[in-house]
Amino acid sequence: MKLRDPRILVCGTLKGRGIEILETAGCDVDHQPEHKPGSLADVIEPFAGVIVHSHHFVDAATINAGSALRVVGRAGAGVDNIDVQAATEAGVLVMNLPWGNTITAAEHTVALMLALARNIPQASAALRAGTWDRKPYLGVELSGKILGVIGLGRIGREVARRAHVFEMQVIASDPYVSERVAADVGIEIVSLAELLSRVDVLTVHVPLNRETHHLIDADALASMKPGAKVINCARGGLVDEKALLSSLESGHTGGAAFDVFEQEPEVNLDLLAHSHFIGTPHLGGATLEAQEKIGEGIAQQLADFLCEGTIHHAINVQALSPEEQS
Repeated sequence: MKLRDPRILVCGTLKGRGIEILETAGCDVDHQPEHKPGSLADVIEPFAGVIVHSHHFVDAATINAGSALRVVGRAGAGVDNIDVQAATEAGVLVMNLPWGNTITAAEHTVALMLALARNIPQASAALRAGTWDRKPYLGVELSGKILGVIGLGRIGREVARRAHVFEMQVIASDPYVSERVAADVGIEIVSLAELLSRVDVLTVHVPLNRETHHLIDADALASMKPGAKVINCARGGLVDEKALLSSLESGHTGGAAFDVFEQEPEVNLDLLAHSHFIGTPHLGGATLEAQEKIGEGIAQQLADFLCEGTIHHAINVQALSPEEQS
């Protein structure tokens, strides 16, 4: 069903030509770049579509309050801030942009890997404080090390490509990727248990759900080699932060670098304070190029659906009737 002049709520900043794309398509846009984080239940009622970032929640209350709501657009890949089940039951389509920040997130993962290997933030902080001392910051080469990638999707594959440039051996665990396909790009597929036992550096690139919550827990960390390092640029909650802190304090885990946390922005301060931990404030998609791709891409998807009836990158197309899907 095509709508005439559909009202769309845009929460947060939409980079590039996103707003222009919506308005050119005939949408009535209410852009609220400073909208407070949290549920949108109190404002959603008149809107046929909404575009949100990670800190705006389209929960069941929002879905129930959205009597005119037909589509939710996530400006990014992860949809853990959207109640997809409630949306599906209400006939509301959920769209995301899974490719928009692929390169940016992969590059940030590699940046953290290099920072871990060479203790760059710690050494820089010491130098800023007036201390010239190289001994505490002895690093390691990446060449010849084993990188373990959990989740060989778009971002995981791009991380692996870059690791090969550093002459790292890449192994991966992903039940949806065949050994043949992985071998074609120089990656060995192994079980999760084998991966954990072999890696020098571990990076996770899977969505957060019931099955993956605390995928890397105390037992997983204990099964890794002493001194192995852990990187999480995917979703907070994939790694048990309390277990990680204990493993860092015991010296078993050699270092960790996170861009995402179980609680944001109220991050575990004890973890941040550890000398072998590096943290960044969810910068994985924070480049100008990625933000423009995401802003323009998700705007086009909503405009196409509401004004033309065309569906792109819907994760719950079953929410629509067969007539609407065709």
